[in-house]
Amino acid sequence: MDRVQCVVVGAGVVGLACARALAQAGREVLLLEAADAIGTGTSSRNSEVIHAGIYYPPGSLKGRFCVRGKALLYAFCATHGVPARRLGKLIVATDKAQVPRLNALVANAAALGVTDLVYIGAKQARAMEPALSCVAAVHSPSSGMVDSHTYMLALQGEFERAGGITVLRARVQQVVQEEQGWRLETEDGSALACDSWVNCGGLRAPYLARALRLRDAQQQAAWLTRLPKHHYAKGNYFVLAGRAPFSRLVYPLPRPDALGTHFSLDQGGQARFGPDIEWLETTDPETIDYRVNPARLPEFEADIRHYWPDLPAGALQPGYTGIRPKLHAHGEPAADFFIEGPAAHGLHGFVNLMGIESPGLTASLAIAEHVESLLR
Repeated sequence: MDRVQCVVVGAGVVGLACARALAQAGREVLLLEAADAIGTGTSSRNSEVIHAGIYYPPGSLKGRFCVRGKALLYAFCATHGVPARRLGKLIVATDKAQVPRLNALVANAAALGVTDLVYIGAKQARAMEPALSCVAAVHSPSSGMVDSHTYMLALQGEFERAGGITVLRARVQQVVQEEQGWRLETEDGSALACDSWVNCGGLRAPYLARALRLRDAQQQAAWLTRLPKHHYAKGNYFVLAGRAPFSRLVYPLPRPDALGTHFSLDQGGQARFGPDIEWLETTDPETIDYRVNPARLPEFEADIRHYWPDLPAGALQPGYTGIRPKLHAHGEPAADFFIEGPAAHGLHGFVNLMGIESPGLTASLAIAEHVESLLR
C-alpha cells in the first residue's frame, strides 16, 4: 500500500487552495477528486463574486476569512494573470423602512474591519446606475468578480509546481484510523496510507466525516455525535436576454437565510440574476436535480423589479443552479463555517471542513492558511 505524508480530499476551490498551501509548506501532498475534473461542484456553480466582508457576524470564521481572503485573492489574481475586477457593489434600500438596515450593515462591516463602505442617497445612486430604483444605498468599492475557473487552474498549477499530485476519478469511500496515521479507501478498491488528511469534500464532506472508522469505540460514538446535521439549498440563476442594465453589482438587502436575488455579470459581460434560495428535502448529493426550476421565475421578476422596475417581460431565461451546503435548517440562524483540527476534535493528523458555502470562494486562501496552521 502506497503511503504519502498528506492527502486532501476534494479538488474544489478550497481543496485546491489547501493543497497548495500544504505543498508550499514542504509537505508531500496528494489531492484526490471524485470527478473527472477539478472544481466541477459548488466551486463552478456560483456568482463568482469577491465579497467585501459585510454581512457576517463579527468574530465569525466567515467574517474573518472573508476579509483576509479578499486581500489575498486580489493579490493572487494580480500576480498570476487571473481576471478579477473591482466592480464595486451597491446594496439598495427600496423603501424608507429599510434605511436603518443599511446603516446597520455599515456598522457591522466596520466591526469586521471593512471601513470603505459609503452610504449614498437615491440621487447619487442613480447617477452611478441610471436604471436603478432605490431610496438609498451603500456603496462597497472593494467588492468585485473573479474568473473562478482560471483561479482554480492557477491554484492547481502552483500546487503541482510545489510537488503535489492531483488524482481524478478517486472517490474516497471510507477513512480508517490506524496506529500510525490514516488509511483512505476508494471506490475502486484501492487504499492509500497517510500521516494526515483534510476533508474538503464539499457537498460530500458530511459523508466523508461520517465515514471515519476510529480504533476506539467510545471515541467513534463521540465523533459521530459532534458532527452537525447538514442540509442543501439550491440557488437558481436566470440570465438576461439583452444588454446589462448595470455596470456594478447590485444587491437588495439580505434576507434571514440568503443575500437576496442580486445582479452580477459573468466573464463575458452577460447579466445574470440570482441566486434565490430553494431548500431541498434530500441530504444525498447524488440525488440533487440541478435543473433550473422555472416555477421560480415570477418571484425572480418581482424581486428584481423592486430595484429595476424596467425589467422587460420575458427577458429572463434559465441559466444554471448551484447547491449551498448548509449546516442549519430552514428558519434557523445561519451557521458559520465548520473547520476543526486536532486541537478541537482530538484526532491527530485530521482537519475537517463542512458547510463551506459563500463566502468560500473569496475566503479560500485564508481558509487554506488556517488549515495549514492546524496541521503544524
